[in-house]
Amino acid sequence: MTRKTSPHHNATRRWATLAAVAAGALLLTGCAPWRMWTAADLARDARPYTAQPPQPTRRVLVVGDSTAVGTGAGTAADSLPGRIGQDHPQWRIDNLAANGAKFGDVVQQLERAGGGYDLVLVLAGGNDVIRFTSEDTLRDHVQQAVALARQKGQQVVLMPCGNVGHAPFFVPPLSWAMSRRSEALHALAREAASAQQVHYVRLLKPRDQDPFVTRSQELNAADGLHPSSAGYAEWYRELVAQGALNSLTQ
Repeated sequence: MTRKTSPHHNATRRWATLAAVAAGALLLTGCAPWRMWTAADLARDARPYTAQPPQPTRRVLVVGDSTAVGTGAGTAADSLPGRIGQDHPQWRIDNLAANGAKFGDVVQQLERAGGGYDLVLVLAGGNDVIRFTSEDTLRDHVQQAVALARQKGQQVVLMPCGNVGHAPFFVPPLSWAMSRRSEALHALAREAASAQQVHYVRLLKPRDQDPFVTRSQELNAADGLHPSSAGYAEWYRELVAQGALNSLTQ
């Protein structure tokens, strides 16, 4: 008889995987152990932002990883979905994101979701970078996620994380590998977005132009891995500046 796996068990398994990856980073790069414990504390305390106004004018679905949960922000309202909600209080926001999720998990989030959304916002990719998902597997999962998101909403925004190699959590040589993998992630996201005609938001920047490098202490959370409240504000600025919400606000 097949045993059903509980959501709590899945979450525990994801955190065990994350802990193993972090331990590997420690051994390979000399990453400070306190960053790992801080990351775990931030993730444990984070709660996905949702909003259910009585008569919503728009319906938004958020799926993804810890950056969609808002891990690292001071409050849920400071997360990227939270900032959308603060600026648009009449929009309903449903958030199925989970800490530790890879694009394969995002596919499962979308399979569980209902339909009829005005916007589906996909915030993911960092865990695929950090946990070394193969390029072929990642391509398949990104394409599946985008295709499912298109079934759930009139508009889809695909917003992978910025350059993971620029995060203070990592130091050379692992940071160099993280940068290369971040570039590959964005190439796959751009490819899928173009093929399926969805909106791609580019957070990837050269080191000398990346605000998460030039304003590192302000924009990175205490773990050196997730954005801070100010970091999510920067992401939200990019989301708006790149026109991802235009069709909903006109």
